[in-house]
Amino acid sequence: MTRLTILAVVCAISAASCSGNNNTPTTSTTTAPPNRLVFTASLSAANEVAPQNPLATAEKDGKGEATLTMNVTRDSSGAITAATIDVSSTYTGFPAGTIITLAHIHTGSSLVGGGVLVAMVPSAGEVTMPNGSGSYVRTGFAINPVDSANLIIANPSGYYFNVHTALNPGGAARGQLARTQ
Repeated sequence: MTRLTILAVVCAISAASCSGNNNTPTTSTTTAPPNRLVFTASLSAANEVAPQNPLATAEKDGKGEATLTMNVTRDSSGAITAATIDVSSTYTGFPAGTIITLAHIHTGSSLVGGGVLVAMVPSAGEVTMPNGSGSYVRTGFAINPVDSANLIIANPSGYYFNVHTALNPGGAARGQLARTQ
């Protein structure tokens, strides 16, 4: 076989393998919006704003870390139709015997005290800190109206999580939300 014949055979095979019939399936690059979103907040008594003044009380060293997990249900177009939030938080630096009486997500930037958006009220005596530290874990707090979930997702730093005590009923420690997932 001559070189010309071999070259012609190679070209014919190459041309046949490059036919326009491409049966390779295509994949979509569209990603569905998440149904689980995670936010954190670093709580401190120093983050509370007027008229709260936990820095003038025995709870001035109170601090904590909170993880807030939002679980959403979406319709076929991706719009949120229902939402709940779970809280897992730990606290330290409080006086021995402190009891967390309330926990909330509020509207408001770091310099503003705002209204309650999502109440996450512990049962009486549920978060007792015999040694000045403790934790709070609960699930399934409804977010109503559901549009509030969209507001938190769009601007987490415009909302804060805080806890209240008998000594500081207006707020003992707070931290702005930050989305981590």
